[in-house]
Amino acid sequence: MITGLGIATIWVLDQDSAKAFFVDKLGLEERTDMTLGEGGMRWVTVGTKDQPELQLTLMVPGPPSLDPESAAQLKALIAKGVLGAGAFNTDDCHAEYTALVERGVSFVQEPQERPYGIEAIFRDDSGNWYSLTQPRTTLDESAPWAC
Repeated sequence: MITGLGIATIWVLDQDSAKAFFVDKLGLEERTDMTLGEGGMRWVTVGTKDQPELQLTLMVPGPPSLDPESAAQLKALIAKGVLGAGAFNTDDCHAEYTALVERGVSFVQEPQERPYGIEAIFRDDSGNWYSLTQPRTTLDESAPWAC
């Protein structure tokens, strides 16, 4: 029986830069930073303090999980900024937006009313985009869907 999601992969262009972004700018906790085996793959994970069961692994596309051609294609998509990597929930989208802007996070959309809550969109330092969402308890179909 599946009991939950434990690890989610975020593809990044540089693990050191990504770790600094997630820890220093977003305020997540570093969970793991190690090399698996001698000369092996670097394993970097971060997560929120209030959700210890979920880790985000910050992975550079390449071996052993991807062949060189696939890694190059994925790196190009990341750099182009077309990958959405998820949604982070917050209790106050406007306040969190302001705090993150002050820490240097680049937003492509200021907080907006949506049927599912208040949402702002930001990018990490690799180009991935994320939703910062203050969820509603019920869907408000009168709120706009368009960006």
